[in-house]
Order: sequence, then C-alpha cells, then structure tokens
Amino acid sequence: MKSPISKGAPAPNSSSAPPHRRLRRADLPPDTLDLARFLIGKLLVRRLDDGTVLSGRIVETEAYGIDDPASHAYRGETKRNRAMFEALAHLYVYLIYGTSYCVNVSTEARGIGAAVLIRAVEPLSGLARLRAQRGRDGLRDDELARGPGNVCRAFGIGPALDGLDLDADDRVVLGDDGAAPAIGTSVRIGIMKAAERPHRFYARGSRAVSGRRSLSP
Repeated sequence: MKSPISKGAPAPNSSSAPPHRRLRRADLPPDTLDLARFLIGKLLVRRLDDGTVLSGRIVETEAYGIDDPASHAYRGETKRNRAMFEALAHLYVYLIYGTSYCVNVSTEARGIGAAVLIRAVEPLSGLARLRAQRGRDGLRDDELARGPGNVCRAFGIGPALDGLDLDADDRVVLGDDGAAPAIGTSVRIGIMKAAERPHRFYARGSRAVSGRRSLSP
C-alpha cells in the first residue's frame, strides 16, 4: 500500500517502526479537539509481549469532549469509563457491541472525562502480524486497521491496556516522524446524539480512512 503520507515507511514486514520522536505528555495539546486534529499523521507504535513491533500512521480520529452527550463520560465517572477521567495521555479501551474493542487517548486534566477515539490507522510495519491478528488473509493493507474495532484487533489492543500511561509505558507509544498530511473535518460516524458536531478528523488521500467516501473528500 502506498499513500501520500506513507513515504519513507519501512518494509511492510519490518520488525521496527519508522524513525520517529516519541511523543510525551508535554508534547500533546490537552484540549480534546486540538488533540484529535494533532494526532492525524502521528504514529501508533505497539510492542507486543514477544518483542514484535507493529506500527502505523493515525489517519482518522473523533473527539469526545466536555459537555458532549455522545461521550461515555457525559453522566459522570464509572468503573467502565474511569480511564477517560485520567490525566492527558492515558489509554481508554472499551468494549462495543459485545464484540469489538475501541482505543482512545484521554484528554484535558485529571477528573475531566474526555478522550479522542482512534478510528483508523494506515499500517507501516509488521503487516504479516497485523494481518494474522485480523484473521482475514484476503484484506488489502489499507483495510487492516480501518475502523476503531479493527484498529484494536490488528494492533492487539484489549482491556489489559485500559488506563495505560502513554508517557511511561512502552507497550503503546505515540510518535512523530514529521509527516504533515492535509487534514479534513466532518461529522462523527455511527452516533445518534450530537451527530451534527464536526468533531471527526481524517488524513486526506489515505485509503485507510473509514466510513463512506462522501465524508472524507
């Protein structure tokens, strides 16, 4: 797979991520909408227990911020959504429809429930393992992590990583290799409440972006 934002990527089955600078908490904007836009083009790097490194470029996000009726945090903190109320740069992993996990990055200050959903990732390295974890040999590379449930399947992200501190834990890392894709904005996908808010961001030109094409011109 080639796209306008995957130039300089390692060989698809490389055991290493592209050269990048690890992003720490201090590098991330705390505002939910700002972080959702900021993450487009950044790297998601996953180190598995056996040492395998998987990487991809984040190409689609959605913001779920303060006073948002579509947010899991809207009615307050619970055992399920506790990671949303952590300080900036923790993972919030939750089960949806009883079948799929979704991964988010917490935003704002400790005690404020808000997060950015990672909706799609363009694979860069470890494609053989990503494909094996999806369990579908016939998928194109750009389909491996298209959609939030598929991001978690492909990258092996589940409930054990809920609450992970991106600033301190090497199992999941955010990185910056200098890519700066053109960014589009649209309404969010698959929700009923506050569906009109333009809180979805995506990398223009990436085939890995999910949803109907009319939302990602």
